[in-house]
Amino acid sequence: MGCRPDLRYKWAMKTIDLRSDTVTLPTPSMRKAMAAAEVGDDVYGEDPTVNRLEAMAAARLGKEAALFVSSGTQSNLVALLTHCRRGEEYIAGQTAHTYRCEAGGAAVLGGIQPQPLDFEPDGTLDLGKVAAAVKPDDVHFARTRLLCLENTLAGKVLPLPYLDAVGKFARERGLRLHLDGARIFNAAAALNVHAREIVRPFDSVSVCLSKGLAAPVGSVLCGSREFIREARRWRKMLGGGMRQAGVLAAAGIVALEEMIERLPEDHRNAERLAAGLGRIPGIAVEGGAARTNMVFFSLDKALLGRWGPFMAARGILVGDHPGPIRAVTHYGIDAADIDAVLEAAREAAGSQPGSPQ
Repeated sequence: MGCRPDLRYKWAMKTIDLRSDTVTLPTPSMRKAMAAAEVGDDVYGEDPTVNRLEAMAAARLGKEAALFVSSGTQSNLVALLTHCRRGEEYIAGQTAHTYRCEAGGAAVLGGIQPQPLDFEPDGTLDLGKVAAAVKPDDVHFARTRLLCLENTLAGKVLPLPYLDAVGKFARERGLRLHLDGARIFNAAAALNVHAREIVRPFDSVSVCLSKGLAAPVGSVLCGSREFIREARRWRKMLGGGMRQAGVLAAAGIVALEEMIERLPEDHRNAERLAAGLGRIPGIAVEGGAARTNMVFFSLDKALLGRWGPFMAARGILVGDHPGPIRAVTHYGIDAADIDAVLEAAREAAGSQPGSPQ
């Protein structure tokens, strides 16, 4: 497709998609690995490439075993179903993915009651409020079985001392701990620690391969051998037995081997984007800086409804709505792309009625 002659921008031939890191495309080495993958029937446990991915993921996260699943939503749901029985309860944040963005699967399919609490500004759950939400052992109440956290949360990284405190809190109250660690390697890069240091207190952790790590499909759920044995049954019940899944797992192996080390580049690009947007009139950057690979900003009313189409006409996909807009950096976006976004953003702000020309 040719470009319209009135679009004379150097980035017009490339789409810069800031909506999410789920839009990443598999790397050339992933495509090569997928084409050459050795496969078998994974439901029988006979796919060697899936088995290799699961062993690799478990080792990286410091857990005994892992399970390859189709998505982060399926991974979290399998974890909830494995930890909780019908009529039991899990505690999570009001805006947590496990509560807000997974179609109510735990309640609908598992009969598991959610108990949402407000997150603190730093992405933690106040343990005093969690303690107050844990139900007493009384026939009137659902049994509180599980506490769920998310790391990163809206790009925020949970502090290691807080995670240690959460582990102690859960042990003292007999609660199980699950971590939605979709972007756990972003958190590890930000803290400059190994991911296993972050997930040590948790009984289970879900990790996405298809976000910043750029695999086309899949997540891994990690935990004890006994936990994963039971989780495998729930995966099957949910229709997640994928048979010759090694063609997908092969990309996940490349993701773990090659894509973790480049995540700081996404963080630097997010910092560059945040700093640039913060200097443009009509755009207010939340917090004044980037959080890992995410930037949140708000638009003046005069830009709302115009911003999205203006940027899209220049090959840039980004939100346009009241309240904080999320922009996510990822594989496939480089520093030059960020500069192009900022140039277009300055033009968009300058095109507002009443703006100086």
